[in-house]
Amino acid sequence: MIKTRNGKIINTNQKQNRLLKMLYGNTFGRMLLKLLTAPVVSKIGGAFMNSAFSKPLISRFIKSANIDTSQYVMYNFGSYNEFFTRKIKDGKRPVDTDPKHLISPCDSKLTVYKISKKSIFRIKGSRYRVSDLVNSSETAERYSGGYCLIFRLEVDDYHRYCYIDNGTKSDNTFIDGELHTVNPIALEHYNIYKRNCREYCILHTENFGDAVQVEVGAMMVGRIVNFDHVSEIKRGREKGMFEFGGSTIVMLFEKDRIAVDMDILRNSADGIETVVKYGEKIGCAI
Repeated sequence: MIKTRNGKIINTNQKQNRLLKMLYGNTFGRMLLKLLTAPVVSKIGGAFMNSAFSKPLISRFIKSANIDTSQYVMYNFGSYNEFFTRKIKDGKRPVDTDPKHLISPCDSKLTVYKISKKSIFRIKGSRYRVSDLVNSSETAERYSGGYCLIFRLEVDDYHRYCYIDNGTKSDNTFIDGELHTVNPIALEHYNIYKRNCREYCILHTENFGDAVQVEVGAMMVGRIVNFDHVSEIKRGREKGMFEFGGSTIVMLFEKDRIAVDMDILRNSADGIETVVKYGEKIGCAI
């Protein structure tokens, strides 16, 4: 279940959900998925989405996903991926400028979990540890007592993401893996956060301590595109983007660094995702 910040319950991507139930719910479907989620197949799919042959998909997708094109900078896109990574118009995603306010890095459906020393998070049927996510037990230990924020993007979301604060960042660490969809239906059958390719860095922020940000790839995603290596960062500036496919951002915060907004905490406790937008306040510094 998904809720907006004003409490409205919504259902999204019902056609996609039916297809995924068919694929993940029987032996033949899972055999097909093994082929579809192989990195080489994803690369071929990514190459097609970057080609002019993919242009006819744009108008069909806009109609089927009910995309509000008035929010975006629209032009004669050269490929589907060019459309998929389209930019939002100035003013359509205002960034909260209060330095003590924690902002969402992206448009997404958000759930929040408390991290304990041996936390095994259950997310729609899938279990994983922080150490599995970043391949580091030392990092997992450091964030014990803090928060894990999971931002799940769907294909109709804006697929660019920003920095949450001023500061500096470490270099990006890429972890290769098998690509699976981040749809909750897949989570009932596979621990995709361990299987998927992902890239993470540490953000040394001015107001929220050292936060880990992990971008998780999904089925048919050609690339996770991060713009910066070791560098200074600025609140609200674009950090990167996902190419075609649903994707996820996971953020880890140390103990006693942030207080998450109560509506998001209540929804998460009830197993409900909260719709959040790029630059929107979702909590505050302690």
